[in-house]
Amino acid sequence: ATRTKSADVERADSGIGQMPARKWRNRASETLSSLQAWEAHRPCTDCGERDLPVETDVQNCNQRRADLCEKCRKRRTERKESVLEFVNTEASYGEDLRIIKEEFYLPMQVAGLLSQEQLQGIFSNIQELIDLNESFLEILQEEIDQAFDQGDDDLMTVCIGEIFLEFVNMLPAFQTYCLQQSSSVNMLNALEKEKELLRIFLNVSQNDNTALRRMNLRSFLMAPLQRVTKYPLLLSRIIKATTEYHPDHGSLREAKSRIESHLEHINMKTKQEGNTWTLRSFRQDSKKKREVINIEMRETALKTVGWLREETRFVMEGPLQLAQPPDGQWVKKGSKTLKFQNMQVLLLVNMKRVSESSLDSAEPGPVKDAVLVLIRDKNNGKFHLLREPLRLSNCIVSTDPDCDDTFELIEIRREAFVFRDSDRARTHHWFRQIRRYSRELGSWKKRRNALPNIMISTPHTRP
Repeated sequence: ATRTKSADVERADSGIGQMPARKWRNRASETLSSLQAWEAHRPCTDCGERDLPVETDVQNCNQRRADLCEKCRKRRTERKESVLEFVNTEASYGEDLRIIKEEFYLPMQVAGLLSQEQLQGIFSNIQELIDLNESFLEILQEEIDQAFDQGDDDLMTVCIGEIFLEFVNMLPAFQTYCLQQSSSVNMLNALEKEKELLRIFLNVSQNDNTALRRMNLRSFLMAPLQRVTKYPLLLSRIIKATTEYHPDHGSLREAKSRIESHLEHINMKTKQEGNTWTLRSFRQDSKKKREVINIEMRETALKTVGWLREETRFVMEGPLQLAQPPDGQWVKKGSKTLKFQNMQVLLLVNMKRVSESSLDSAEPGPVKDAVLVLIRDKNNGKFHLLREPLRLSNCIVSTDPDCDDTFELIEIRREAFVFRDSDRARTHHWFRQIRRYSRELGSWKKRRNALPNIMISTPHTRP
C-alpha cells in the first residue's frame, strides 16, 4: 500500500515546475537561434569573410569545405585542377619521351640505321631528360597520393613550387636540348634524304605504329621544347589560385622566375649563335597570358647582394611607395604630410638547406641573412638602386594604429623609411614578412621583447 501511494504522487514532469521549464525552453530556443545565426555568418577559414551559405543538410556536406566561402571554394577547386593538370601533363610529356627512346632511338640503334654519333646528334641528351622526368614525376605523384591518403581532397598540402625548386637541375638539361634542336632537325632532314632505309622506317612507323598517334619523329622531338615553354603558364595558373598566405606561394613565384630566366637565356644564346628560331610560345605567354616578373630586376638584386642563386629566396617583390620622414614626429602629423615615391622592392632571404633532397618542410633551412633591395622604376632601359640593400639584421620594423596603412623600417643609428602599398591588406602582409625576418636576425634580437610594438618616434641620426 505504501508503494502504491508513492507511485500515485510521483511527478511526470522534470520537477522544476512549469514557469522555470518555460524559461529554460525559451533560453534554449534563443541559444539555438544564436547558433544558427552564427552558423549562417561564420567566417571563412581561408579569407575570413562571412558570406558562407547556410548548410541545410549537415550529414551530406563536407564540414571542412562548409567552412569556406563561395569564392574560396572556387579558388580551391581551381587550384586542385591546376595542380592535377601540372602532374598529368608531366606524365604525358614523360610518355612522349619514352616513345622517342623506345619507338625511334632503340630500333634505329639495333637495326644499325644510324651511327652512334648520328643518333647523338639527333636525339641529343634525351636520356637525361627521361631520367629527370621520372624522378620529378615520382615525387609529384607521391605528394598527390599522400595528400589524398591524409584526407586532403583539395590538395592544399601539395607544394608544387617547392618540389620544382628541388629539381632545378632540369633547366640546364632543357637548355642543352633546346640549343641543339636546330642542328638536330637539320641533321635528321639531311640523313632522311641520304638514307632510303631510314626514310622507309620513319614512314612505316608513322602510318602503322599506333603508339605514335600518326605523329612523325619531328613532332615528338619538339616535346621537350613544348614542355619547358609551358611551365611558366602552368605555374601561373597555380599561383593565381593560391593565396599569398599559402606556404608554397613564395616557392611558386621563385620557380616561375627560375624557368623564365632560363628561357630568356636560351633565346639570348640562340641569337648569339645566329639561329633564327626562338621559343615563340614563351614570348607570347610573356606578353598575353602571364604576369610579367622582370627577370632583369632579380638579376640586379642578386648581383648587388652577391649571394648564390641556389641559396636565395625571393620572399616578396613588387611596387611599394616609399617616404623618408624628416623627423620622428610624422605620426602625429599623419602620413599625408609625407612625400612618397614609387619604388620596386624585393625581399631576399639567404638560407642554407638542411638537406639537398629534403622535401618535408617548406623552410629549406636556417636563415643566414635577409635584405630589402630598393630599385627605382626603370629609366633609360636600366634599373638603378636607390641605395645599398637594407639588412634586416640592423633594422627595427614597427607600425602604429593611427597609421595602419603604412609601416616604418628604421636602420639602427641611420635612416628611417616609411612604406605602403596601394592595397592595405598587402601593406600588412609586407609588414609581417619583413618583421618576421628582422626578428630572427641580429645580435640585438634578445632585446626585442623590451621594444613596444608602436611606431618609434625618436629623432633619427643620419650619416
